[in-house]
Amino acid sequence: MSTETNYRWTIDPAHSEIQFKVKHLMITTVTGSFKKFEGVVQAVKDTFENAQIAFTAEVASIDTGVEKRNAHLRSNDFFNAEQYPQLKFTSTSFTKMKDNHYLLKGNITIRETTQPIELTVVYGGRATDSNGNEIAGFEIAGQLSRKEFGLNWNGVTEVGGVVVADEVKLEMNVELHLSK
Repeated sequence: MSTETNYRWTIDPAHSEIQFKVKHLMITTVTGSFKKFEGVVQAVKDTFENAQIAFTAEVASIDTGVEKRNAHLRSNDFFNAEQYPQLKFTSTSFTKMKDNHYLLKGNITIRETTQPIELTVVYGGRATDSNGNEIAGFEIAGQLSRKEFGLNWNGVTEVGGVVVADEVKLEMNVELHLSK
């Protein structure tokens, strides 16, 4: 029988950001985010090494600051929020590299297409907030090819460039709360 404690952490959406960045017309970057998301981290050790992570984001909550663009991203040209309301991530490994740096591997599902992804993680540490909650912070980064998930829409500019790049950068700042 194991004497190790099982730690269950949940994402605090009030203190977390799930963002993406993509080149527009290949000269500027558009930043967007998902406003509704949830995630759970199960860890046997309090170091988070080998933690199991599950995350979902509501596609309809996408926000780029421009409602017309948000509506286009929710449409069948991109995410098709009506038919595929969530994007999902499930970890396959969470490995400490050195100091507070980790490598997170897993599978991300968008439009029912699942692809492997690797994310770099910087562990910010643990603290107790003013309400007595034990919290932990992480910065997570990675990238993916949107076309691998069927997000193929694009336009061509008059000089032959594309409107939206294939590569999408992911940037997340996550605060976890220890479940009691």
